Amino acid sequence: MRVIFGIGNPGIKYAFSRHNAGFLLLDFFAQKRDVRFLETTGDYLEAAGNIGTNDFILIKPVSFVNNSGIAAKQVFDRYEIEPKDFLVVCDDINLKNFSLRVRLSGGDGGHNGLSSIIYNLLTDQFPRIRIGIGSNPEGESLSDYVLSNFSDDELKKYLDTFQMCNLLIEEFIIGGSKKMLEINSTLLSNKKTEGSKEEEV
Repeated sequence: MRVIFGIGNPGIKYAFSRHNAGFLLLDFFAQKRDVRFLETTGDYLEAAGNIGTNDFILIKPVSFVNNSGIAAKQVFDRYEIEPKDFLVVCDDINLKNFSLRVRLSGGDGGHNGLSSIIYNLLTDQFPRIRIGIGSNPEGESLSDYVLSNFSDDELKKYLDTFQMCNLLIEEFIIGGSKKMLEINSTLLSNKKTEGSKEEEV
């Protein structure tokens, strides 16, 4: 079994905020796989499903971003999973809007949610998909920016990003983190090739 863990803030107020890109992606994936989030006895909601014989669980903490690690630890203790089978999806201000980055391990990159997970799990050896939300405009604080809502136009543009993430998550569930990274490299290579062809026209 593999777990996909989203980082975000609970409640309607933050549902479409930039900091909730991870939650929005999980909602997108859950809709595609026709699974529903349910309450648990822990500090998180979960949606269980499968792709063929490969079981997965989607996790959305009910605590705020800075305490994401509490739910992560509860999930690890309950399901006795290994870090390599625990995929975190979150926003990243260091990446351009609508872009994504896949890593098999690493630091928190200044993200408080990732920092909390690393602290509580005592490891950073878990894969993650970071979704670019861009940096805060001049004159706007970082806190205000990440808690601001995406515009309708931005959400439409993120659909392409989420479609690609959807493929990556499916590969993670079926083949593991290394297979996901391999597919990501292929997708990036194809994208560059398409870009080169467009420039030649």
